[in-house]
Amino acid sequence: MGSQKKRPVRLTAQDREELVRVTTTGVRGASMIMRARVLLALDSSVGEADTKEVIAARLGVSGETLRLVAKRFTETGGDVHATIARKKRDLPPVPSPVTGEVEARLIAMACSQPPQGYTRWSLRLLEKHVALVEDIPDLDHSTIGRVLKKRNCVLT
Repeated sequence: MGSQKKRPVRLTAQDREELVRVTTTGVRGASMIMRARVLLALDSSVGEADTKEVIAARLGVSGETLRLVAKRFTETGGDVHATIARKKRDLPPVPSPVTGEVEARLIAMACSQPPQGYTRWSLRLLEKHVALVEDIPDLDHSTIGRVLKKRNCVLT
């Protein structure tokens, strides 16, 4: 019951109605329904909530899930929709090294004549030549293949 004292969940009547509607009607993701049920079970506005172990056993979730949902509820300022919905990622974890200019240079290289001694470009040959060019970041052959496939460039 430590998380309930640390991060108490108090829902308004309107929030309770909305969460009951989420859990009983419509088509929603299982994780959204599970988080809504957890919020309803942790709600202390209608009376004393059960202990964490009892709630976890009744809902079939772990105590860590209860803690995380309560934590998310307080972080969102009591917004039940933000608590039960998936968290939106701000930015990709690693920015892509392939920008528009890099993509254009790569396509131009793939459409040019292959080096002396080769009849056509291969992805690995392009990878070696991209590594030699100063202003293009080193790209893996699979990345080069994805860029060329996205632009419908076929190596012949």
